[in-house]
Amino acid sequence: MKKTMKKVLCVVMCLALLLATGIVSAFAESDNVISRVSCTINGDTKTQRGFCWYTTEESESQIKISLNGEDVTDALTVYEKMNEEWEGNYVHQLTVSGLTAGSEYTYQVGDGENWSKEGKFTTDDGDQKVNFISIGDVQASSFENFERASYVLDAAFETVPNADFVANMGDFTNDSTNEEWDNYFANFERHNMATSLAPTAGNHDGLGVWHWFENIFNLDESEAVQTLNGVNYSFDYGNAHFAVLNTNDLLCVTLAQMQWLKNDMNKSAADWKIVFMHKSPYTLGKDGKWPDALYLSDVLVKIIDECDVDLVMSGHDHMYLRTKPLADNKVTDGGATYVLGGTAGTKRYEVREFSADLYMKTKFIDAMTIQKGGYGNQWNGKDWNDTDESNVGGVFDAISIDGGNLTLKAYVLSEDTMTTKLIDTLTLTKETGKAKPSFSGDNSTSVFDYALTVIPSFLNLAKYTFINWLPKTLIFLPKIIYYVIKTDTF
Repeated sequence: MKKTMKKVLCVVMCLALLLATGIVSAFAESDNVISRVSCTINGDTKTQRGFCWYTTEESESQIKISLNGEDVTDALTVYEKMNEEWEGNYVHQLTVSGLTAGSEYTYQVGDGENWSKEGKFTTDDGDQKVNFISIGDVQASSFENFERASYVLDAAFETVPNADFVANMGDFTNDSTNEEWDNYFANFERHNMATSLAPTAGNHDGLGVWHWFENIFNLDESEAVQTLNGVNYSFDYGNAHFAVLNTNDLLCVTLAQMQWLKNDMNKSAADWKIVFMHKSPYTLGKDGKWPDALYLSDVLVKIIDECDVDLVMSGHDHMYLRTKPLADNKVTDGGATYVLGGTAGTKRYEVREFSADLYMKTKFIDAMTIQKGGYGNQWNGKDWNDTDESNVGGVFDAISIDGGNLTLKAYVLSEDTMTTKLIDTLTLTKETGKAKPSFSGDNSTSVFDYALTVIPSFLNLAKYTFINWLPKTLIFLPKIIYYVIKTDTF
């Protein structure tokens, strides 16, 4: 009898153990990991934001938003833009409107049971002030290099603790793989959840890796000419209007997007007009010798001149370069200033000396910092052979607008000492209240309208390549070869 009871107890204990193991496994399998959380500029900066995050399992998309410690989610309008599988994970995008201007909110995203860490953002209060940070070209592959780039943004927040948003000029990763995006968000989570982002599509974020950009950030696509390889959008903040271009659009920019930019800028009555773009129209770096970037300085700048744009910020060529004010490709008071903002990452480009006065005139340069071979060079108005080791590191830009004054300061975070050094300062002033809109109405582009511009856009780029770029390149080929041999760079 005792043996029988022991057998029964053993069976019961085994069943209980199996049941407990099954319950634990079930809980483990239902563990929905939340990652890649971001809050982005999306539409009206006073009242609206876009949120995006990823999960390992299919689940609901929910958000909790608090103001002064009180949950105010029910008083807001929440629109689910996306909840679908993407590249082995599930992407969630919610757009929230009805926010109060000039307010600091906290938020969490999740599925109703599992929630992210707490993030925060502040809405525009509508005054004439705005402060923002700009970085670009993290373009890392390894966890270590993403980590090193994240220290640059740490230094930026220490320098500009009251930043309203962070603008990124593109190339967040090198190959736009799941592993790289995970490494990016793991290292930049503390920044991405501390403010609003204004991202720009880089060629490493869009070309050949279609739909990644629109699926990694929730942006206002209402006027985007296409979203296959990036998103063009615009927004107001303070007394400034910002237009964000997608320079992956047919390798640089289509006629449709240039028309969008013209209408967008002419629609605004903001005092300051600023353009963000990845590829730079003016550069002496590795990519400044190719027709796609040079085409921008031939065609796109005409729109920028016509629309009285004040500042153009870009990335792509991994050095810091600021031009004098330019209009019609000439140094002109009141023209647009072009800033190639430097790289926050560890991949840095040196000057292609053959490009000087061939593809870009050196008289356009007002400030330049180049890094190569373990030391930093600074443009002195004559050459770039003046070296300074303290110029080696990641670069960030701090921009402040207060009424009729705009100040841009560029900094480098020293790779050796981890100290922040000011490398350039720009100050612009203007009389406010003078801008008059000259366009009104719908500025969206239908699929049909966009398709009509593709062939003409391609032919324009081809025409520039074969009529302008190729003959010049062939004529000066001996010079190019000489400098390639001399400097061992192309």
